[in-house]
Amino acid sequence: MNVFADFAARLRSILEALAAEGAIGRVPDLAKVVVEPPRDPSHGDLATNAALALSKELGVKPRDLAEKIAAKLAEEPDVAATSVAGPGFVNLTLTPGYLQGVLGAALAAGLDYGKPSSASGTKVNVEYVSANPTGPMHVGHCRGAVFGDSLASLLAFAGEDVTREYYINDAGAQVDVLARSAFLRYREALGEEIGAVPEGLYPGDYLKPVGETLAQRFGPSLLDKPEAEWLPTVKDVTIDAMMAMIRDDLAALNIRHDVFFSERTLHGPDGPIVRTVEELKGQGLVYEGVLAPPKGELPDDWEEREQTLFRATAFGDDVDRPLMKSDRSYTYFAADVAYFRSKFERGFREMVFVLGADHGGYVKRLEAVGRALSGGTAKVSVELCQLVRLFRAGEPVRMSKRAGDFVTLRDVVDEVGRDAVRFMMLFRSNDAVLDFDFAKVTEQSRDNPVFYVQYAHARAQSILRKGAEVVGHDGAPDLALLTDPGELDLVKRIAAWPRVVEQAAQARQPHRVAFYLHDLASDLHGHWNRGKDSPDLRFIMENNPLLTCARLALVRALALVLASGLGILGVAAPDEMR
Repeated sequence: MNVFADFAARLRSILEALAAEGAIGRVPDLAKVVVEPPRDPSHGDLATNAALALSKELGVKPRDLAEKIAAKLAEEPDVAATSVAGPGFVNLTLTPGYLQGVLGAALAAGLDYGKPSSASGTKVNVEYVSANPTGPMHVGHCRGAVFGDSLASLLAFAGEDVTREYYINDAGAQVDVLARSAFLRYREALGEEIGAVPEGLYPGDYLKPVGETLAQRFGPSLLDKPEAEWLPTVKDVTIDAMMAMIRDDLAALNIRHDVFFSERTLHGPDGPIVRTVEELKGQGLVYEGVLAPPKGELPDDWEEREQTLFRATAFGDDVDRPLMKSDRSYTYFAADVAYFRSKFERGFREMVFVLGADHGGYVKRLEAVGRALSGGTAKVSVELCQLVRLFRAGEPVRMSKRAGDFVTLRDVVDEVGRDAVRFMMLFRSNDAVLDFDFAKVTEQSRDNPVFYVQYAHARAQSILRKGAEVVGHDGAPDLALLTDPGELDLVKRIAAWPRVVEQAAQARQPHRVAFYLHDLASDLHGHWNRGKDSPDLRFIMENNPLLTCARLALVRALALVLASGLGILGVAAPDEMR
């Protein structure tokens, strides 16, 4: 049951009734009407801006229209009270019976509570991580990985058909550099003294096992071959090894993609890039032209020359984009275009790209590609993840020896655990810089959000285990016994869960789920603490099995929502904390 959707539907019926009575001229467009929690909880349980949003269209004063709406809402059997506030907001308070019914619906739905009643089934491709396979993933990749994975889970929970995808950047100059770096470690594995790693090659120790694999597989046979002959072989072995390491690191975060898409499959004389560019030419979207020089100081390698350009500005981009380099090879952007075409041909009608904040310049160009290749029928969403700054008790964390010049994702997961990493990466909006302190995320206190939320689920399970001894039967609870204001406030928080799911999915903001779970945990802990001072508020009443049964039902619903939300975030919901 979605309380807010329920009363939005009732509001439509009320407006239809007012129109039928001649109180308003017609049933207006309700697109701007919202039903939401009031800013001040003392004003009630729900609030609507209907009168303010519709008064101009209907030619009625907002306050007058609000009074009419409030009077109709007051006739609803599930409404205890209504009021009109300010220029025309309508507030209403729900009856305990209605709230008890919401709790019953939540219990009946179980872990499916919060899912929309009718799923859209839209095919959505969420591409995230997509780190270059040139080394272990660093902590910056970690944030995008967690965000993308949780967003995919959120969209799937909200009823969309989601595919998780990783784009392997296994073509281009950086992969050649990787292969040369691995070849150096191959020579080392054969006993050669290589000295300091030359400038321009990857220096990390993570390539030593690759060199050893090459030595075991090929012996010294590659040493006498020219680079043109050994490079493709070393490249294949190295990319496979790097992707195995990346998959293993992702698995440590409980992240598994459905599709690993190789950029190399887009290249070739008659490959997707060539075919896509030819198709765009046929549509008049590619031309030969000269770009204006970039604003500000010109790069040293800038040259004014005729290029093969995509008409990106016709679809909202700032500049037209080159499809070919000066050597007539295709640009990375050309590969991006062909890659989007592949997604569209696979049936996806929404493509979500999770990128680092340093890729902000990609937003308009990807949106332009989406409009051009889909004819405006596909939606492109680009979600940018800001930096992560690591601290240990307030001091910046030093770099990883294994990686050479950065802190790896695996370093962080191995030290603090998967759950702490995932929850904390989501306990701040992805467009804000995140400070991650190792000391704070491992302490067992209310100041540690992941511990606080997980402890709430463990506490709920403990209450259920102890309460079962008092109740002693599996009879249906009498939810009408839940009348204490604190208990009803817990039900109200549970009732907000479907709306949180809906809004978080629409806004592509999984951090809203993390915030909600923290609030829910706070409510549970707070009510439990009140029971220490007032025994009549305790969840378990040994001398009152019927009331205990009802309160255990409330705790069970709290545990279900906590488990459901933690599941979306990819965080465990423990039954006990040790």
